[in-house]
Amino acid sequence: MRIILTGPPGAGKGTQAQSLSTALQLPHISTGDLFRSHIAQSTELGRTAKSFLDAGELVPDEVTIGMVAERLAADDTATGFILDGFPRTLVQAIALDELLGRQLSQIDAVLDFSIADDAVVERMLARGRADDTEDVIRRRLRVYHDETRPLLDYYSPLLLAVDAEGEVDEVYALAIGALSERGSVAPST
Repeated sequence: MRIILTGPPGAGKGTQAQSLSTALQLPHISTGDLFRSHIAQSTELGRTAKSFLDAGELVPDEVTIGMVAERLAADDTATGFILDGFPRTLVQAIALDELLGRQLSQIDAVLDFSIADDAVVERMLARGRADDTEDVIRRRLRVYHDETRPLLDYYSPLLLAVDAEGEVDEVYALAIGALSERGSVAPST
């Protein structure tokens, strides 16, 4: 099973991806984790990614696509994966479809974690990260609304809406329930 998680920054996609990864026995592929790894290692990609992320902007498509394509070539993704943070643009979505098409596979479901902007700001400020200032958070939300929300139209046949404003366990139950209703997972998962 191949699942994409969408939603604004701070919607809890990473937390939910970890739980879903364990329950569904699928690798969790987070572009944020990939970027942080490169930043920590101070690779050229890491320095480039950091400059965009610090400004609350998206890393250029070609960099992100190449990194994800390399990760999806790993053996542990043969039976599926959970993508967290990718695709974020239509260009990335089309590139992912082309990549999966060459592998004779496709996306099975897109979980959209929805949450109000003010709730995102409150949630992210509570994390206490140095890069989570209100200005940067609101800039990231504007970028999300402008560049990422169009993906919902692109993926509309696969889209499963999940209210992300509840507690972690409640949101997880909604996500598993949506996948079960779609027939993507067995109800006992």
